[in-house]
Amino acid sequence: MIDLKELRRNPDAARAALARRGVDLEGILALDARRRELLPQVEELRGRQNKANDAIGAAKRSGEDASGVIEEMKAVAAEAKERSAELAEVENELDAVLRAVPNLPDPTAPEEEEVVREVGEAGAEGKDHLELLGGWVDMEAGAKLSGARFAVLKGPVVMLEFALVRWALELLEAKGFMPVIPPVLVREEALYGTGFLPDTEQQIYALPEDELFLAGTSEVALASLHADEIVDAGDLPLRYAGFSSCFRREAGAAGKDTRGIFRVHQFDKVEMFSFVDPATSGEEHERILAVEEEIMAALELPYRVVNIAVGDLGNSAAKKYDVEAWLPGQGRYRELTSCSNTTAYQARRLGARYRPEGGKPAEMHTLNGTAVAVGRTIIALVENGQQEDGSVRIPEALHAYGAPTTVSAPG
Repeated sequence: MIDLKELRRNPDAARAALARRGVDLEGILALDARRRELLPQVEELRGRQNKANDAIGAAKRSGEDASGVIEEMKAVAAEAKERSAELAEVENELDAVLRAVPNLPDPTAPEEEEVVREVGEAGAEGKDHLELLGGWVDMEAGAKLSGARFAVLKGPVVMLEFALVRWALELLEAKGFMPVIPPVLVREEALYGTGFLPDTEQQIYALPEDELFLAGTSEVALASLHADEIVDAGDLPLRYAGFSSCFRREAGAAGKDTRGIFRVHQFDKVEMFSFVDPATSGEEHERILAVEEEIMAALELPYRVVNIAVGDLGNSAAKKYDVEAWLPGQGRYRELTSCSNTTAYQARRLGARYRPEGGKPAEMHTLNGTAVAVGRTIIALVENGQQEDGSVRIPEALHAYGAPTTVSAPG
């Protein structure tokens, strides 16, 4: 949620920033102005009600006629009721509008996506991951069990997944990220706090009878670890590495990426999440990006970094980088990981604050970044590691964690 006080203080700057995201600030400011106009009116009327009640009580105790005061109080009460109802309506409308307003974009977020750099040798073409792995990625069994966009992973691909996860968590722990396995079922407040609700794109699986939702990323749970808390400034930064299964409905993706495990309803992921002092969030964003690039390099994957256009940012992000790997089976770059600076947007919605030394509590800044999206990383490893005999060479970095040195399709 954006800061309403900041909108009032700097309306011109906020107007220009939100215009970049296609949001008109005028309606918000008009609702806020009407709310601020009604508040003192309601308070004044309630004050008059209280005085009238006192006068009626005093008149009755002294035996005086209180009918005139009673009639006056009825008129005041009716007006107070009317104004209070209008105030409640305006506040509800303002709250709903503010919930849907996206974060203010960072000045360095571009109008059109920008390729920051390309690393490694891209351009190779070859077989795709299903051709190379065969029955180790069983799409038919997945469809039989659960429907389209599900897979059953088998044999060496399972060992490769767990090697990736263990390797990534160990690397992140050495960089100060605490490993966490959070719940995958979360409450509505957690999704709202992270900006995934309202679910305008209908990507979230809901369990209405239990008032729970299946999270599409462990970011939701990690961000909520410090909801409604005040953290000492000396404890920042707080960094977490979450591993979880993730669930997405992929509404609107009909006909897109239907082959294999690139876009599925259930997948596993290792996620980075940071709570930081606002003064350091830009630096932390670059730090998370550097970790993602280190992972790509260690896995011997050609990749590029893309600074995402303002119009393509999610609601909570002020700035976002995608790291795209070259996939020979598709003959193009595809997103493997991303990292976002959400500034105070999530923290404000979650009530996650810190106390500066000698100062008042203020919202922390939060950031998130994918370390390993397991399914897509397996695709990239397999397609870039394919050899002339049809086998796949697995990077040496994963061997000590139980990954096979090579993988071939069964049979």
